[in-house]
Amino acid sequence: MGDLSAGLVAIVVGIALRQIDRWWFSRTRGRPTSDSLRAVMRLQRERLNDVTPILLLLGHWVEFAGWCVVAVHGGPWAWVLAAFAGAAKFRHLQEVSHFAVHGVLVRSLRLNTVLAEVAVHLPLGFVPVPVRRRRHVREHHPNATVAGADPNLAELHAAGLRPGATTARCLRGMAHPLTPSGAYGTVRALAALGRGPGAGRLRAAGPVVVTAAVAALFGWDAAVFAFALPRLLLYPQLAWMSLLVEHRWFDPERLTGPPAAVEAGRCLRLYPRNTLLALLARGTWLPYGDLYHFAHSAHPAVRWNYLPALERSLHGPAYRPQALPWGDSAVLRRHCRALATAPGTGTGRVASAHQDA
Repeated sequence: MGDLSAGLVAIVVGIALRQIDRWWFSRTRGRPTSDSLRAVMRLQRERLNDVTPILLLLGHWVEFAGWCVVAVHGGPWAWVLAAFAGAAKFRHLQEVSHFAVHGVLVRSLRLNTVLAEVAVHLPLGFVPVPVRRRRHVREHHPNATVAGADPNLAELHAAGLRPGATTARCLRGMAHPLTPSGAYGTVRALAALGRGPGAGRLRAAGPVVVTAAVAALFGWDAAVFAFALPRLLLYPQLAWMSLLVEHRWFDPERLTGPPAAVEAGRCLRLYPRNTLLALLARGTWLPYGDLYHFAHSAHPAVRWNYLPALERSLHGPAYRPQALPWGDSAVLRRHCRALATAPGTGTGRVASAHQDA
């Protein structure tokens, strides 16, 4: 019981460390401000620093260490709990590094890259930050939902989510990372890092080193259930689900005008009135700014802390589903209907877009 208690203490400490960054960037701390973009950006510039984000990232890894202890000393049910907690931790780390890719995690541009690499990309086996920045910032953001130009859409197509897909093919594509071909693709992508330029072998070795370190420090239970299983299967599925609910991938409404108008036609906003499901999503598979992807797409340079306020000042998007799989307006159901009725079968260019969000 003593060892299990140490794990629970580490989890609490990790959560507490993250609250320092949350408090520092809080929109309600100090003088009140309006929801306008100008006010949000002014507040962000005043608060941006190079210290609290380091505590944020450290907090996630301290909490992960706590879940490793739980996995070792809590028995079989703790293995399951630690596996899902580990997957959620990796989703959180991916999303924090996403804002580093945009250059708004810390004040220093170089430190944004260093933190993303050291705390996320190297241990989890992601592509180099400059590669992710090119794919996500330069290729995806200006071309979201555009066939032949958006690498995220190309990856969805490669998984079988393309025009003319049957319902069975569509459902398989939505669980792609959990299928044999999807799991093989995850392993192949990790192995391919070793063939990259520069420190490719070091990057490919990152997850292997972390697995060995977790096994040595905590035990094989933690290495398997808290790290390896989440990294290879559960985290990729959570990231894939987040990708699916970012845009109206297969039936966007092409609009012109300022960024907010353009994004209103190709984005969606999940759970706009269901507070409970929104909180659950923000705590697990849609952390930080992911639930507010419309506001992020319209203004990518805004840190996640201010996206809810900014969303209130924007008009749209029109598609605001209350459900994920079931119901007339559910996201996954809409995707399947759009694919079944859409002409064409292009597949586009394949990219590791589920790491780019």
